[in-house]
Amino acid sequence: HHGDCPICCLPLSIEGNKSIITACCCNVICSGCEYANMIREREGRLQHTCPFCRHPAPKSIKEGYLINVKRAEANNPAAIFQMGARCKFEGDYENAFEYLTKAAELGSIRAHYSLAAMYRNGQGVKKDKTKEGYHFEEAAIGGHPDARYYLGCLEEESGRLEIAAQHWIIAAKLGYDGALSSLRGLYMCGLVGKEDYASALRGHQAAVDATKSPQRDEAEAAQRQWI
Repeated sequence: HHGDCPICCLPLSIEGNKSIITACCCNVICSGCEYANMIREREGRLQHTCPFCRHPAPKSIKEGYLINVKRAEANNPAAIFQMGARCKFEGDYENAFEYLTKAAELGSIRAHYSLAAMYRNGQGVKKDKTKEGYHFEEAAIGGHPDARYYLGCLEEESGRLEIAAQHWIIAAKLGYDGALSSLRGLYMCGLVGKEDYASALRGHQAAVDATKSPQRDEAEAAQRQWI
């Protein structure tokens, strides 16, 4: 999975809209803890601060960016990844590659995943299956469910369906929905046994359930109302 929320210590959901990255300390916080902090501040008429480190929230996007730059200069891998992700989003692939490479060297599995995608799509670099596979593998070893799923896809592209199934079983047990769909196809064709498929289903449900909490349910309900 994507690690645990540093506040409630529950596994983070693999759905990106159920967590935030703080600008001040670059921690990934679950939506439940962010929502609980917002309610606490509203009821106490308190200044808005980071749920984790209690640093005052940036007053502008520019201020948040400058904080991120400062943390990146201090070799914070999460901050460096954020710099790379920002450059990639803006189409500045040269600087994105430089930041993401450095973040990956410092242990960021999200940076490895982004580098794999760059090599797969030829974004600022030549398409390279070997390097793509390497970075997907490094991210998967670190617990990145999307990377584990795409390792399975690479094996499927090479015709190694048995190995692909093994990757997809692991990804499913990390809570990745797409892996279940791929496994279902192999199961229907008789290429995955009933016991393995059932184990993947149980593991997937357990992974999803582990990310749930009353606070997160409240945050999700509030988000639906805002939409």
